[in-house]
Amino acid sequence: MTMNLQTIWKFLAGAVITAVVLFLLWYFSSIVVYILVSAVLAVMGRPLVCRLMQIRIRKWQMPRALAALVTLVVIWAIAATIGMLFLPLVFDKIYEFSNLDFATVIGNIEQPIAQAQRYLSDLFAMPVGSFSLQEALISQLKSWIDLESINQLFSSIVGLLLSSAVALFSISFITFFFLKEDGLFYAMVTAVFPERYSENITRALDEVTYLLSRYFRGLLTESLVLMIAVTITMTAFGMKLPDAAFIGLVMGVMNVVPYAGPLLGGVLSLFVGVVSPIEGQTIGYTMIIIVCSLLALKSLDDFILQPTLYSERVKAHPLEVFLVILVAGSAAGILGMLLAIPGYTVLRVFAKEFFSQFSLVRKLTEKI
Repeated sequence: MTMNLQTIWKFLAGAVITAVVLFLLWYFSSIVVYILVSAVLAVMGRPLVCRLMQIRIRKWQMPRALAALVTLVVIWAIAATIGMLFLPLVFDKIYEFSNLDFATVIGNIEQPIAQAQRYLSDLFAMPVGSFSLQEALISQLKSWIDLESINQLFSSIVGLLLSSAVALFSISFITFFFLKEDGLFYAMVTAVFPERYSENITRALDEVTYLLSRYFRGLLTESLVLMIAVTITMTAFGMKLPDAAFIGLVMGVMNVVPYAGPLLGGVLSLFVGVVSPIEGQTIGYTMIIIVCSLLALKSLDDFILQPTLYSERVKAHPLEVFLVILVAGSAAGILGMLLAIPGYTVLRVFAKEFFSQFSLVRKLTEKI
């Protein structure tokens, strides 16, 4: 009886501490994200730091601080190179959208709209003239694209640029010290817990680093493969390379968000097809090509790449991962779906270290 009470009190104390920690993580979420991104970059850059420290010129050896600075410059140089490759595509498409005549766009897809109108009328037995799909689309587009919406968009862009500048500086600063002082991240985390738990925390951090490194490498590989495959497929069907590359970029980036991301990317890709149809082909044909191609490629991705990425790489059952993403999406929207798998992985690893006496925890963490 005493042991049961002790176990219950220990569980309650652990639950309270976990709730407090989760609240603090949510309250300071932006700072936590900076630290986690910096930790990931530090893990990726640590091999280069070690290699640079092995450089010797006579009696001089590169100090760790200089090696960390050079590594940080290399990381951002790679990021800037990738940005220089794709940002022109994005800005060109934004400029094209800003000068778009929506009346002309609607006119170009008048025939598919008329066919959809007839289908809806037959399906729902609507009287002729009771509903106009074309007028509904024009009205909806006007509600989306007006002066107030444009002003809000530019205000959002300005705010995003300011936030990005702060994030870039913060992440760079934190990453430099994580690279310069090996083990600093571990020391920051273990300092929060009592000293008697330091060994458990260290083991948990090692496992989290290993699993998340596998996950992020797999996610990056998956998005890159999907981006290249979509670009090649669109180009093979006759789409101009800039438009095909833009659709590939959209699908690759949006694929980072499980399930909801590809759907949003597909809608934006269809809009690109309406604005810039395949040369010599109708908009209807272009939309069919985009829909069929994206469905085929995403099916291959969902059944081949994602099971390996989302289950095997974080050592969790596919249904378990799906339910976690669903719950996170219901609680926190797109951001929740984006952070669901990394967050769940961290919780599972720490639960294994501190609550392994519970059968549910053992069942959920048996593969770790």
